[in-house]
Amino acid sequence: MTGLTDSGTLVRLAYQGLVNLGVDADEVLRRSGLNPDQLYQANLRTQFSAQPRFWKAAVELSGDPCIGLHMGEQMPVYKGQILEYLFLSSQTFGDGLRRVLNYQRLISDALQGQVSEDPSPCLTSYFLEHQYATSHLAEAMVLGLIKAFEAVTDGSFKADRIVFNHPPNTDQAEYERVFGCPVEFNAKSFQLFFPASMLSYRSLYAEPQLLNLHIQAADQHLAILQQQDLITDVRSQLGSLLESGSTTIENVAQRMGVSPRHLRHQLDVAGTSFQRLLNDYRHRLARRLLSQTDEAISEIVYLTGFSEPSTFYRAFKRWEGKTPIEYRQQRADRSS
Repeated sequence: MTGLTDSGTLVRLAYQGLVNLGVDADEVLRRSGLNPDQLYQANLRTQFSAQPRFWKAAVELSGDPCIGLHMGEQMPVYKGQILEYLFLSSQTFGDGLRRVLNYQRLISDALQGQVSEDPSPCLTSYFLEHQYATSHLAEAMVLGLIKAFEAVTDGSFKADRIVFNHPPNTDQAEYERVFGCPVEFNAKSFQLFFPASMLSYRSLYAEPQLLNLHIQAADQHLAILQQQDLITDVRSQLGSLLESGSTTIENVAQRMGVSPRHLRHQLDVAGTSFQRLLNDYRHRLARRLLSQTDEAISEIVYLTGFSEPSTFYRAFKRWEGKTPIEYRQQRADRSS
């Protein structure tokens, strides 16, 4: 799986944690390829591959080699999100935890977790594309989980033991001060152990009717992500086929292992169409090539999959209200 993304909620929590530590959080975002204004975007998803840049910037600007641990201490509680409501409206903490794990993609595509009960309850997690996962991310994430679990149990949740799959960033005493329990390192995955009694901890807010509504809402959020996956896959196929001039829905569907009819229907459900995605891809590519390269127009015609220069000129004039040459000249004038 490629192009894994994280919920914007995660970067917002991290941002607030950095601010609370007195770190220049805006600059951390900029160094990791994000504009601080993006924090206000609805349905924000950020690239998981940007995690190393984020944490490298956080370490450099804070001067703290244990920034994940200390930022996690200062992060606000994960509240007001659909997963919290799933927890609260479930009968018990165990029910809520198992239910939420069905929707962990809403937090991150990269995070995979499962709960086991024998010999003692344990949440075991690991990251897909582990080359982008850092020790700082793991430590901040576990602290975030503990805070969220405390919130949905009115402070009753306590960790028994925590195991990480990386070496420590500071001394053992500091970890145990922050987590309030024994902490181990260099394991195969990271694990959060907790008392067996927590699985049967009853929620004061359990409400079957509300639970069904929250499940429906979570399903809808998951469906949106799956639709975005489809669109991303189609765009990837278009990029591979564009230069050959064989960018038909039949060819794309064949490469994706589905029928053209099925692909057309799925794109319609996602609120778009094959032709719209093709036009959008060509438009974006043409703008980038015209503004950021010195490629000849004839080469851009080929790279964007048009059969004739005249067809490309008409399409670009329709998109931008100006010819490709006029567009390139305007961009050059602005940058000079």
